[in-house]
Amino acid sequence: MSVPPILAYEGLSLQQGAGWLFQDIDLFIRPRDRLALIGRNGAGKTTLLRLIGAQIEADKGTRTVAPGANIVMLEQDPDFGAYDRLIDFALHEPKAPPEYAVRAIADQLGIDLEREAATASGGERRRAAICRALASEPDLLLLDEPTNHLDLAAIEWLEEWLTRYKGAFLVISHDRTFLTRLTRQTFWLDRGSLRRNEIGFGGYEAWTEQVFAEDARNASRMDAKLKIEEHWKERSVTARRKRNMGRLTKLYELRAARAALEGPQGTAKLAASTDDSKTKTVINAEHVQKTFGDRAIIKNFTLRIQRGDRIGIVGANGTGKTTLIRMLTGETQPDAGKVTLSPTLTGIVIDQQRKLMSPEKRVRDVLADGGDWIMVRGHKKHIQGYLKEFLFDPGLVEARIGTLSGGERSRLLLAREFAREANLLVLDEPTNDLDLETLDLLQEVISDYEGTVLIVSHDRDFLDRTVNLTLGLDGSGTVDIIVGGYADWEAKRDKRSKSAPKAAKVSAPAAAPAKTVKLTYKDQRDYDLLPKRIEAIDAEIAKAEKELADANLYTRNFARFTELTNQTEALRAEKDAAEERWLELAEMVEAFAS
Repeated sequence: MSVPPILAYEGLSLQQGAGWLFQDIDLFIRPRDRLALIGRNGAGKTTLLRLIGAQIEADKGTRTVAPGANIVMLEQDPDFGAYDRLIDFALHEPKAPPEYAVRAIADQLGIDLEREAATASGGERRRAAICRALASEPDLLLLDEPTNHLDLAAIEWLEEWLTRYKGAFLVISHDRTFLTRLTRQTFWLDRGSLRRNEIGFGGYEAWTEQVFAEDARNASRMDAKLKIEEHWKERSVTARRKRNMGRLTKLYELRAARAALEGPQGTAKLAASTDDSKTKTVINAEHVQKTFGDRAIIKNFTLRIQRGDRIGIVGANGTGKTTLIRMLTGETQPDAGKVTLSPTLTGIVIDQQRKLMSPEKRVRDVLADGGDWIMVRGHKKHIQGYLKEFLFDPGLVEARIGTLSGGERSRLLLAREFAREANLLVLDEPTNDLDLETLDLLQEVISDYEGTVLIVSHDRDFLDRTVNLTLGLDGSGTVDIIVGGYADWEAKRDKRSKSAPKAAKVSAPAAAPAKTVKLTYKDQRDYDLLPKRIEAIDAEIAKAEKELADANLYTRNFARFTELTNQTEALRAEKDAAEERWLELAEMVEAFAS
């Protein structure tokens, strides 16, 4: 029998201005659902999340919630104005979470909740909000861009927590890696309608290709032009994928060329000292060091950055990423060593504060100083045509910045800055607030950019798709220099941690013999057989999800859709129980052996 949903909405409709943002949407969320909410900037994702969380009221529709269900929302930008300390915010809820639970999560996230809220950084505020949300023991957790302002360590911690989480969650995120690892179902919000598919984000692109292909076939059969936004006419999904494959090929070629310049393993210098190489150098760092007090931030760092390099800078907050990038761009001088910049170097810095965007300005003011034409790297373009290149409706030219969504503001800032003539581009957390489609566009722009790009980002997938060199900081002052993206740096870290010698144990007078493992016959059988059963369940789930990926199955054969949905739900429940059972047995084995 199917498990009743935690929450359901029937006929959900919401007006926006003279039109409808949504109309007649039906949705449901079941216990243990892991839902991704996907849609373009401005489609209403955050608004839909707030409707589900009862933070705003719908114009039409019936909302049904399971008795006693606790629905908690992690907002993208919560208001800290009324709180003196982060702990005051974390403990303020209609149903306040237990303080011990809040502080336990804070310890794991490495956040001091006694910090004054007014002076806390974006990352500290985000961690405090996570502490409050997770400690509230939600049955349904609504997450709006949860990885914004988090460093890699915190993102990985949150992924592990959500993997163990027993409730349901619905998440909006631009982080492809985060979505792919965690989600099992997808809501797709598109042009005022909501589609649901029983696949995680990993199958989203293939699903949308099927939907658009079916739309095109239907339009052809009806001998009518399908009404789709301008950007879909100009940038079909299939065409974009082909372009992305071409750009990935180009990126791999860049990585191969950079690898050819690499010195001996373990050295920091990645460029051969030939005359031809020197003429291409735009930034040359030699034996650079920087300390704050007794702490070494950067130690003996040497790197020659070539024209056209795309360099990613990664590491936990506080490891020195900002210090490194400021030294490489000449903003900060090293304590020792030397950084030499090409005399022809001109740079653009797009920072994560988005300081250039005043709410009262119009789009026209930001892009063209109030005019109709904009100079794009030396070429004159009409402002409305240029807006279309960045996936905007040309009619937005008179819109005030304050009326745009966070993602639209970020996209507009990118449009403004990429129009300027420069040969060095510095991007500080460029993916915050961007939707997946705009991330694809940004990857295209970076690939086509003729200058050098420095990117500070925690978006692992974005780095893997854009950079040919990664600088990894671990907080010790050493900077790993890796040809490739984030995955290549992560692989080196994993390899190094596995090969690191273990600390010598203090010798004891006599080592006690290991205790014999004592399991019952049934326990031993479960311990031996459950891993194979879990693999078999995974295969059955994958088979069912492949059939559910058919976008027309719901309307063509509702009975089969329901059967497969219930089947996958039962299989996941069985898998969860099997994993918990095996972990219990593994702990018993470890305890007996210790």
